[in-house]
Parts: sequence; C-alpha cells; structure tokens
Amino acid sequence: MGVQQREPSASVVAFAPKRAGQERPEQDRSVPADDAGNGIIALLHKAAEAAKEDCARAMNLADKLSSQLRAAEERSRELEVEANHFRERATTAEKWLVLIHDEVEDTFFKSKNGRNGHS
Repeated sequence: MGVQQREPSASVVAFAPKRAGQERPEQDRSVPADDAGNGIIALLHKAAEAAKEDCARAMNLADKLSSQLRAAEERSRELEVEANHFRERATTAEKWLVLIHDEVEDTFFKSKNGRNGHS
C-alpha cells in the first residue's frame, strides 16, 4: 500500500503565496509542522486505502452470503414442495388403509357374527 499524493481539493484553502524576495533559506525549508502535517496526510491516505479495502472485502462477503441465502431459500421451497407431496401421498395411503380395513371387517367379521348369531 503506497501513499498516494493527491491534488488538494477545492475545499482546502491554500496559504497565501510567497512574494518575490520572501524565499526562505534552505535550512528553514524543513519546518517540523510541515513534516508533521505531511506525515498526518500520509497516514490519512493510508487509513483511507485500508478502509476502501475493508469495504471491498465486506461487500464481497455480503454478496457471497446473499447468494448463499438465496440458494438456501430456494432449497427450502423445494423441500416444502416435496414435503407437501409426501403428505398428500400419506393421506391417500391412510384413506386406502381405512377402506381396506372396512372391507376386511365387512367381509370376514360381520358374516361370521351373522352366522354365529343364527345358529
């Protein structure tokens, strides 16, 4: 992550320009405040770059999780349809069992009871 030097934005107020003849000597050019300011600006750029990278990672993760959620919801809908199908099959099977039970009762047990009662 290199530090990028950017042009000052329009909202930054520049210092008054130096007038001719007001040039500082070479030893005065490195003012501690300038060094500190440049260091702070460099750290701000570094922090902004790290924040952009964190945001990109978070967006990628959110996109991945959103995709997984959609897949899970679709699978849930498919399973619900399958469960309804098997519920319907179970209901039909129960109706058949009741019908078969009634038929067995009528065929085998009611005729025995009728014969035993007439003898």
